[in-house]
Amino acid sequence: MTNLNATIIIADDDPDIRDILQDALSSLGARVVTARDGRECLERMEKEGPELLLLDIEMPIKHGLEVLKELRRRRDNTTVIMITAYGTIDRAVEAMKEGAFDFITKPFELDHIAVVVDKALERGRLKQNLDRSTAELSERYHLVEGDSPKMKLAIETAKKAANSKSTVLLLGESGTGKEVFARAIHAWSERTSEPFIAINCVGLSKDLLESELFGHEKGAFTGAHQLKKGKMELAHGGTVFLDEVGDISAALQTKLLRFLQEREFERVGGTQPIAVDVRVIAATNRDLPASIKEGRFREDLFYRLNVIPIVLPPLRERTEDVPVLAKYFLQRFAAETKKKVTGISQDAEARLAAYPWPGNVRELANVIERAVVLGQGLDVALGDLPAQMVSNGGENSSDDLSYRHALGAAKREIVIKALAHTNGNRAAAARVLGLHKTHLLDLIKTLGIDGGRGDS
Repeated sequence: MTNLNATIIIADDDPDIRDILQDALSSLGARVVTARDGRECLERMEKEGPELLLLDIEMPIKHGLEVLKELRRRRDNTTVIMITAYGTIDRAVEAMKEGAFDFITKPFELDHIAVVVDKALERGRLKQNLDRSTAELSERYHLVEGDSPKMKLAIETAKKAANSKSTVLLLGESGTGKEVFARAIHAWSERTSEPFIAINCVGLSKDLLESELFGHEKGAFTGAHQLKKGKMELAHGGTVFLDEVGDISAALQTKLLRFLQEREFERVGGTQPIAVDVRVIAATNRDLPASIKEGRFREDLFYRLNVIPIVLPPLRERTEDVPVLAKYFLQRFAAETKKKVTGISQDAEARLAAYPWPGNVRELANVIERAVVLGQGLDVALGDLPAQMVSNGGENSSDDLSYRHALGAAKREIVIKALAHTNGNRAAAARVLGLHKTHLLDLIKTLGIDGGRGDS
């Protein structure tokens, strides 16, 4: 059992129950606060702000159901586990309909308590992450809006698909906002109050990715000191986003295919099938039909993933959206940096509209962030943009079509794709490109690219 590292309130009128639970949970690293009745429980809740409440149904002054309903009136979303005697299980079920996470019956085994508490805390953390993600999505909603016909079609298809269980495959170049789009689909669906869990399939070995997806049993391999639930299990009721699904190994493709067919899996080292209800959204910037012909991707898995394909257009194909996106990023980064930057000059806006954006929306965000941080005026000026965007600029927009500009844009796109393919690992990207690492680092600097991470 992992260190619980959480504040837990135990509300029970039986002092022996309080002492037993307090000792057990404290020994697992929790900070435990106790309450003797419903009124004291509500006072403790307001003061302590716990991650978890263990709440007895039968208590004086205010019984457990009254406390639970009062917490919901207060919009307190603390995870609640009900404590019940055998004869009051029906009331515990009623409490779960009111929003309790689970219930435990007296007499109970401490090992079982520990498992239920650990599961409840993990679920609570996922819920907090979901709330943060939903808040971020509402702020970043502009990224899944657009006036271009291709973007409108993608949004229309996504909204139609949102409330189905069908697997969605997001296709598009790196930087087109596939994860933000996946979060939008989740937010539009009936699963919006359940977890959204994103998994990047690049950069993890087959064994690590399998454990990340499906979990492992204690002792399944060297270093597996305890049972670990995988992301598929933790996302029960919600959505799993598999980013760069085209890069997973052949062995794991087989296991993912079985999961998509049966909606069940076995943990690494396990023998018991585990069934879950999750909605899968996958994404890739690879040409999967080409990968199938080359023998690197299973055709039957492609058909399982490609139930509802949605193509996210590159930014160069939705140029009418560039000014709106640029202004959104301007407001966002100005607020984050507390700088009084209120607009974009006409010549800078014209340059933004004319640029081919090989790095797509991600590159636009980086360009505007740089301009806000380094700029000195109230408006983003042409000189605040990266050198490769203005070096051929002048007054003649036809310079955008020059050989020099086109060559620079092509180099930039190739390097960005290599970094995306290697999850930002510069040494690995250099090997993919057949370049010395120092040459790649010079290109990254010259082309004004976000240089990734690490050299391993």
